[in-house]
Amino acid sequence: MTTATTTLSDVIQPIERANGLPNAHYTDPTVFAEESQALLAEGWAGLAVTADVPEAGDAVPLTFLGMPLLLLRDREGVVRVFQNICRHRGMILVEEPRKIEGAIRCPYHSWCYSTQGRLVSTPHVGGPGQNTHEGIDRDTLGLIEVRSHIWMGVVWINISGAAPEFEEVHADLLQRWSEFDKPIYHGGDDSKFQLQVNCNWKLAVENYCESYHLPWVHPGLNSYSRLEDHYHIEHPGAYSGQGTLVYRQLAGDNGEVFADFEGLSDKWDTAAEYIAVYPNVLLGVHRDHSFAIVLVPEAQNKTVENVHLYYTTQDTDPELRRRNTDQWKVVFEEDIFVVEGMQKGRAAPGFDGGRFSPAMDGPTHVFHDWVANKLQTYRGLKAAE
Repeated sequence: MTTATTTLSDVIQPIERANGLPNAHYTDPTVFAEESQALLAEGWAGLAVTADVPEAGDAVPLTFLGMPLLLLRDREGVVRVFQNICRHRGMILVEEPRKIEGAIRCPYHSWCYSTQGRLVSTPHVGGPGQNTHEGIDRDTLGLIEVRSHIWMGVVWINISGAAPEFEEVHADLLQRWSEFDKPIYHGGDDSKFQLQVNCNWKLAVENYCESYHLPWVHPGLNSYSRLEDHYHIEHPGAYSGQGTLVYRQLAGDNGEVFADFEGLSDKWDTAAEYIAVYPNVLLGVHRDHSFAIVLVPEAQNKTVENVHLYYTTQDTDPELRRRNTDQWKVVFEEDIFVVEGMQKGRAAPGFDGGRFSPAMDGPTHVFHDWVANKLQTYRGLKAAE
């Protein structure tokens, strides 16, 4: 792959002097390809959620960075990610979401795999009626599994296989949110939605990180959770975001609310936090529910946002769930014109990446710094090869 040549020295600076990433990092397909490897494939990226495969045998084909993948819950209930290809001739195994009743059968030559990925059948591989051959070692020809980890309902994958353990990379965040290390329950079909956004995926991260835009973009939310009620969350190299000291629980017509997580400290009576976990997962936690947004980069100027809401119990009021989903959908839709507007702005040749407010843009600056440092390291390694 051709290595891009954008200059990043102005990005890797203290916030008072730093510029944002150059335009090419939002508009150039070569830079998009480079970032896909350096930022998304090398670390722990979000792929999907476990609720996408709720029952044993459920299988969902996905494409991530052009790679055909298969999200699957095996017979023992373990969620796994495989490359969605037969080891024989590279044929796609599963074309549409479905339940695997027996084995995963390749439609080309009928090679079959267990839900744990083992190659279990190779019909006629040694000739008509001969289902084995000394040159075909089934034990070494199972499905190619992609390293994965489950946290906050999200399926995180490390495509390169070389990243440190997820718990090591995100030890600080796991400690910060240790009170939410409890079972969570996806609300179901009425608790998820998808947004197609015409922007680079990084703009969605940048916007989510900060509260600076609330008074103008989210007037309804800002009416009770004001700009001055928010605080910055910054952990260089891993995550950044914002918190609020004013969280107002959604209540039904008769005052009913969602059940709280058990054992939370007093902080969460009124607080909530919203964190972008690098590279591409946006998380929110509240006393009574959480959400996850998995950003799927489709091109340098196209992103899919898959939004999922979770609760403390499976027994939640359907009408209240729907109202909560509708409420969050309005908030996230309010951001679309902003990120799409910034994407259009990156076509202006005189734009130098912009500047950061030292008082208000800290979380976004931390993200830009992470991107630039990751790319500098990646370019150095590629140059040494």
